[in-house]
Amino acid sequence: MRALDTAATGMAAMDLQVQVIAGNIANMTTTAYKSQRAEFQDLLYEHVQRIGAQASDQGNILPVGIELGSGVKTVGTPRLMTQGTVAQTGNTLDVAIQGSGWFKIQMPDGTFSYTRDGSFQMDSQGRIVTAQGNLVQPTITIPANSTGLTINQQGQVSVTPPGSTTSSILGQLTLTTFINDAGLQAQGSNLFTATPASGTPQDGVPGTNNAGTLLQGSLEQSNVEAVTEISNLIAAQRAYEMNSKVISAADQMLQTTSQLAR
Repeated sequence: MRALDTAATGMAAMDLQVQVIAGNIANMTTTAYKSQRAEFQDLLYEHVQRIGAQASDQGNILPVGIELGSGVKTVGTPRLMTQGTVAQTGNTLDVAIQGSGWFKIQMPDGTFSYTRDGSFQMDSQGRIVTAQGNLVQPTITIPANSTGLTINQQGQVSVTPPGSTTSSILGQLTLTTFINDAGLQAQGSNLFTATPASGTPQDGVPGTNNAGTLLQGSLEQSNVEAVTEISNLIAAQRAYEMNSKVISAADQMLQTTSQLAR
């Protein structure tokens, strides 16, 4: 009975839906995390009786047909690139992006990744790095014993050198923008890489060419909405149960048919 296979695709789809929801809920407190959602499409149909076919020798046309679906398939788990809430931390090296754009990070192998997690640190040489020690691009080195570190909305990094009372600009943080942020490939550790779907990365000064601005002493929070995720979880659970009941019903029908045939 084909209902068994059809319902099985529904159970598999809802199992994937729950996995996506679990990932979102697990990352509710992850800095700058972008939530995912599962998207589905129906599978091919068997056209037992086609719509618009000739119904009689008199030329009558069927206004409806008989189409039997074969189930559901997952077509993607895109990320929702909406802005997360910006929360103040007071840490001078915490930087939140307000608007579009990504920080450019140089990886150990020389390639570049991108992140919206601005919880930066300093390494032993005074360079601004991520929590994993990867260099933030462009590389900016903070002199030892300097004070008054500031990062303005346009990404200019300034400090007051030792023995001086005047602030000086050390360098310029940039933001990278993409035509399609949802086309970035997640790598874990809050990092993404460019793909043909994301488009060519464009580096620029914050606040220009559609790039957002920076806010020092703050971090962007996850954009996961707890109420939405719980509602989706309940709906997925109920859909999974209904598909399992279809399988149980189909199994009972097959047993009845088998007993009648004896």
